[in-house]
This record gives sequence, C-alpha cells and structure tokens, in this order.
Amino acid sequence: MPAFKPADLGRGINLGNALEAPRDQGWGVTLTDSFFTAIAEAGFDSVRIPVRWSDYAAEEPPYTIEPAFFKTVDRAVAQALSNDLAVVLNVHHYNELMAAPAQHRDRFLGLWRQIAEHYKDMPDSIVLELCNEPCGNMSDEFWNELVADTIPLVRASNPERWLMVGPTQWNQVHKLHLLQLPQDDRRLIVTIHYYEPMAVTHQGASWINDSDRWLGTTWTGTAEEQAAVRELFDRAATWAREHDRPVYLGEFGVYRTADMDTRTNWTAFVAREAEQRGFTWGYWEFCSGFGAYDPEAQAWREPLLQALLPE
Repeated sequence: MPAFKPADLGRGINLGNALEAPRDQGWGVTLTDSFFTAIAEAGFDSVRIPVRWSDYAAEEPPYTIEPAFFKTVDRAVAQALSNDLAVVLNVHHYNELMAAPAQHRDRFLGLWRQIAEHYKDMPDSIVLELCNEPCGNMSDEFWNELVADTIPLVRASNPERWLMVGPTQWNQVHKLHLLQLPQDDRRLIVTIHYYEPMAVTHQGASWINDSDRWLGTTWTGTAEEQAAVRELFDRAATWAREHDRPVYLGEFGVYRTADMDTRTNWTAFVAREAEQRGFTWGYWEFCSGFGAYDPEAQAWREPLLQALLPE
C-alpha cells in the first residue's frame, strides 16, 4: 500500500461518548463492528477514537495501562483498519492533567511511552494525537514544554508516524500563534476544534451552565454568520501556510437540541469551508448527542449525513 499522508484523513467522524467515558460510567455508546461498517459504507475516510487512558492506568511509575483496556482499544482500531478507515487515536479527558499539569507530567509521559510502544508496528494510517483540548490550568508555556518532551519520546518507537498536536484552550484557533512545534519534525498534523457560536452549537447542552437560555437559536447562513466562520478558518489557513503544517479540524458539530435546519446549515457550511482550505476533518460525533447516526434505528440521520457527505 502507498504510504499514508495527512490528506488521507479526508472526511471523518468521531466515535465519541464511548472509550473516553469515565471508568465504569458508560455514556451510552458501546462500539460495535456494525458502526465501522456503516461509517465506511457511507463514504467516510477516517475515524477519530477518543480514549480516556488515564482512568485505566496505575497512579505510580511506570503507570502501567491495564492490558484488558489495551485490548478494548485494539478492537476498535482493528475494526477501523479492516474497513479501510484511517484512525486518529488520542489521549482524551485526562482531566487531572488539566487541573494539575506539573503533578501529572510524568504520568502523561508514562502513558505515551506505553501507547507509542504498543502501536509502533501497526499501519501508518494510525495517527497518534498527543492530547485532546489542552485547557484548564494548562498554560501555553507548559503545554509547549510538554509537547517538546512528548514528541521525542513517541519518536523513539515511532520515528516515521504522523503525530497530531493542537493549541491550548480547547484547540482554539486564536491560540495557534502560541503553539511551538519542533521545526525539524515535518510529520506533524495540527488540529483545531470549532464550535462557534456556542449559543448555536451547545444550546440546551446539560454540561454547559445556563445553556437553556440559548434554546431556539438558529443558524441560517447569513452574510455575517458566514463571515465569522471564514475569518477564523482564514487565520488557521494562514498560520498553516506560514508554518507548512497540514490542518485537521478534529471536532465540529451542533447539539441535538437545535432544530435540524440549523444543525445541517451550520454543519454543511463549516465542512465545505474547511475543505476549501485543504483541512481534513472529523465531525463530532457518530451516534450520541451530536450524532449523525441513530443507533436505535440503525440508520443515518439523512439530513446530517448529506450535510457532511453531499452526493
């Protein structure tokens, strides 16, 4: 097979609310083989698999990840690969790291030492994403230092694999200019996330304080609404050109409490604008609160699928 390249991520979807749920607290999504088949048959190119490794690792050095949990993740990866889907595999919801970065630095590195070693002989269509949405007490300075420590550690066992890194404050574009990457490592993909305006994308979301006040907010694609998306994506594209880095829009979506027209209008516009700038993307997400797929009906929500993958 030809060597993997970042463009092969193409148009993807996140397998959210599954392996990144807290230990012993399911969030309603259990990954099944049929999910991967449905994703591939619909025409997607890749999946992003969020994983909460930190809940399944020892607290003391060498911070051993439970073998049974590795097997659970491996099953998901294998299903993706068997359906010719590229994979973005990350460290997701390491909340303790965000609350106390210095105290959890060594454990984070310990997790990556194991993850990198575990997947070193797997196909190069597996991209390793260092950390989802650095935020909380994770300063730009500390994050840059942690990235500088983590990349060589992963490179020791995966010298040629594509890695993925994003800026702080939940991978927001306006923090890109503060992200520092090793100039001599040209196998790095930069990831950004986009959920703006929050009054549209997170109206009625239970984990956002007072989000019910946004219920009924619509997005119709006015000139002003479109300009806001384009301005931010232009900033990301300019940064990418200046630094010669590929960009992956790792998350974007509108929560289910918005009306379907708003969800599809916003989603289609964001996806097309990303594509026009050469960004690959992963919609958030497959079959939960933002889901493009209805797991009970075992069918796609056609308006959302068409917004993502127009015929």
